[in-house]
Amino acid sequence: MKEFMLIFHGPDYAALGLSPEEIQLQMQKWFEWSAKLEQENKFNGGHALHAEGKILNKDGVITDGPFAESKELVGGYFIIKANNLDEALEISKDYPEFIHGGTVQVREVVVFDNEA
Repeated sequence: MKEFMLIFHGPDYAALGLSPEEIQLQMQKWFEWSAKLEQENKFNGGHALHAEGKILNKDGVITDGPFAESKELVGGYFIIKANNLDEALEISKDYPEFIHGGTVQVREVVVFDNEA
């Protein structure tokens, strides 16, 4: 099986004005999705990301980012196991943030052979 990274782009819950109860319900959908993938032996890790970060360029200049005017944040990622891109895309269809306009970027993980 191959590995694929699912990169989650979605809205900031605070910007949506979700109540704590609504956020909890949304998080439950995430837990259920990851548990299902684990049960199917397709989940290979992942994490949520803090909304704030920094951007560093080649000249050593550090700027704040992501920017407030950005409507979608990179909120996290999963590493999944799938036979091919089509299967990885099928798995991605259960992404809980589609309801809030989120998107998933699906990319195959490249494994380099260091024993050349």
